[in-house]
Amino acid sequence: MRIFRCALIAVFLPSLVFTTNSTAQAQQLAQTPPMGWNSWNKFACEVSEQLIGEIADAMVSSGLKEAGYQYVNIDDCWQVSRDAQGNIVADPTRFPSGIKALADYVHGKGLKLGVYTDAGRLTCQKRPGSFDHELQDAKTYASWGVDYVKVDWCYSEGLDPEVQYVKFRDALAQAGRPIVFSICNWGVKAPWRWGPKTGNLWRTAGDISDKYDSMSLIGFGQNGLEKFAGPGHWNDPDMLEVGNGGMNRDEYRTHMALWALLAAPLLAGNDLRSMTAETKEMLTNRDVLAVDQDSKGVQGHRIWEEGPLEIWAKPLADQSQAVGLFNRSEAALKMALDFKAIGLNGPAKVRDLWEHKDIGTVRDSYTVEVPKHGVVLVKVSR
Repeated sequence: MRIFRCALIAVFLPSLVFTTNSTAQAQQLAQTPPMGWNSWNKFACEVSEQLIGEIADAMVSSGLKEAGYQYVNIDDCWQVSRDAQGNIVADPTRFPSGIKALADYVHGKGLKLGVYTDAGRLTCQKRPGSFDHELQDAKTYASWGVDYVKVDWCYSEGLDPEVQYVKFRDALAQAGRPIVFSICNWGVKAPWRWGPKTGNLWRTAGDISDKYDSMSLIGFGQNGLEKFAGPGHWNDPDMLEVGNGGMNRDEYRTHMALWALLAAPLLAGNDLRSMTAETKEMLTNRDVLAVDQDSKGVQGHRIWEEGPLEIWAKPLADQSQAVGLFNRSEAALKMALDFKAIGLNGPAKVRDLWEHKDIGTVRDSYTVEVPKHGVVLVKVSR
């Protein structure tokens, strides 16, 4: 019996060690939520090396790179087939120079390149998926110089996400290059429970659309998931729609402020080449971005709710707190933040983060009018 037990240990111990190492390696990446751009929300399947190169150029010239955005991610439709050896093939018409040459160009701008695949048999747009090709694809991406991979969950009937995404995690660990691993299975089988041991971020809900109702349903629905997030592993409520035209300024400010409080990945989804000054200001507001990227790595949560009014708070590394006062109603309303709700007694310093304005020292509570579908985002400190 002892011999049999020792044999079992000998068989399973290498697997256990590899799994532990894979998890540790993955969690060294994305110590703060990833910031960058993704092609899907604006361009869907209309991707090409020309577009991605121009977006990389615009990320630098617009100031987004300087503000912290670094990933330029190609979503679905870049791939068309597999060759005789099973290697994934990029669309030769849209990407005539190949993905490696594009990665080299992006890297030359001081940025990083991301690609998309699917854990199932096909991608959502019916291109080849990575099922049964996990290690082969991971090694291919590494050889191209890819820095980020988003793995979707279409055409996955009969598969278990908890099993399939672990395969991809272990494949990336063997690929020989640090690659951020984005799990995109829309919240199926509660990925926040197993995601921290598997990927760097995981989608918590279905796809976002450029409408206030969609954004607010997903964003405000994140409450309760904060205990699963932290450095190296983040809840992902989906990409940003800021600047795509379906919401007004106050609604986009709500979108940006809520994602920052949620310590969510910030992946812009607009056309960086032609964005307005207003959109650029929202995406590059350093006070707001600092909330998202705070080194404490805590996801904010709701601390108060009354009808359509909500207050969310996020503890920061400097002992202050970022607080969002959200008005989900159809009219402007006054809201009050009682400092006791965030653990402060007596006066506190308040700074309006959207306006870059120090309000000054305020006694006991802070009252402000919040626009319809809008937010007032403040930093509160002793």
